[in-house]
Amino acid sequence: MTDAVPMTEGKGLAASAGALAGLKVIDLTRVLGGPYCTMILSDHGAEVIKIEPPQGDETRAWGPPFHEGDASYYIGVNRNKRALALDLSKPEGRAVLLRLLEGADVLVENYKPGSMEKWGIGYADVLSKRFPGLIHCRVSGFGGEGPLGGLPGYDAIIQAMVGLMSINGHDGTGPLRMGTPIVDLATGLYSAIAILMALNERARSGQGQFLDMSLHDCGMALLHPQAANFFLNGKRPKALGNPHPNISPYSKFATRTCEIFVACGNEPAWRKFCEFLGIQHLIADPRFATNALRVQNRAALDALLDERLASEDGHALCDAMLRAGLPAGPVLHVDEAMEAPHTAHRQMVAEQGWFRALGTPIKMSRTPGGLRSPPPSFNEHGAEILAAHGFTEDEIAALTAAGVVVAERR
Repeated sequence: MTDAVPMTEGKGLAASAGALAGLKVIDLTRVLGGPYCTMILSDHGAEVIKIEPPQGDETRAWGPPFHEGDASYYIGVNRNKRALALDLSKPEGRAVLLRLLEGADVLVENYKPGSMEKWGIGYADVLSKRFPGLIHCRVSGFGGEGPLGGLPGYDAIIQAMVGLMSINGHDGTGPLRMGTPIVDLATGLYSAIAILMALNERARSGQGQFLDMSLHDCGMALLHPQAANFFLNGKRPKALGNPHPNISPYSKFATRTCEIFVACGNEPAWRKFCEFLGIQHLIADPRFATNALRVQNRAALDALLDERLASEDGHALCDAMLRAGLPAGPVLHVDEAMEAPHTAHRQMVAEQGWFRALGTPIKMSRTPGGLRSPPPSFNEHGAEILAAHGFTEDEIAALTAAGVVVAERR
């Protein structure tokens, strides 16, 4: 992949080579956390070579819906990458990988801890010595060490084990899995941050390093403010549904046309909120004099607000409140959010040909990122990638014939 932006027609397209142009990333990840990380890097110009096993990234089959055999789950997090299918269980496959790593800045993988070492390409003994500037990021369920080190981890299991499910839902539901795979996504985000930190440090030291990223740690890092509350008061946090554990009013209310969410984060906002809705008498009500009292008397306050808001047009009310400086918004379904005018203005839906996906949320003034190419089909760029790394046509043909380079998913 060159620094040029190849796409000229569409929406949410990259308008520059990107802040990470020139960065070479070898991506051995599958499913979500790792691919999400490398997509963030590729959105901003990194050359990402996605190396899949013979069976392919399993999310290619996680549908419906599908496009030409690839599921939406795969399509949504693998744009801007080039694809090569390689059998790393074969020594010849590992030899190919080592050639691809020449000149690479970053290796991201999510094999079970110990797998790379078993194959003779572990970071400490091999990669750090052969490629001293390489940043090796491993994404795993629980990390490589500790009582659960090396064991498999999945988003929902981690949500259960770190306490995230226990604070989601309400008394009627019991612990509830969050509808979005928040742990996988957070791990991808934290991994991208870790890689950028390591690159920044390498600019000073000249040395790469190993990044031990786990779903367990990244999931646990999301427990705010519940963990902070527990550390201070020693009480087990409870699932409250929509209300905020520390702030009131901060919840969902029904209106005549839709449900809305309102948030009053400080005393001036509370007073302005009451004045805007013509319920100034609540400001003087001793039950609601401070945020702490409003949290304590949440049920009584919510009942009064339910009555006041029931006859309003929620969409018009939220627009007026936002323009008055009061945080409020209608509760939209996903399709409604995708079609909202502000979504279009912020280029949060990227489109090119058949391909539609969420756009990059990282907005940069001089080096904007965005969509460069659709997600690759299986081994789409295999021969091209190998040729760029010095393999001859005869070598590529021999590797393909031997099943080292895999032309079709097994």
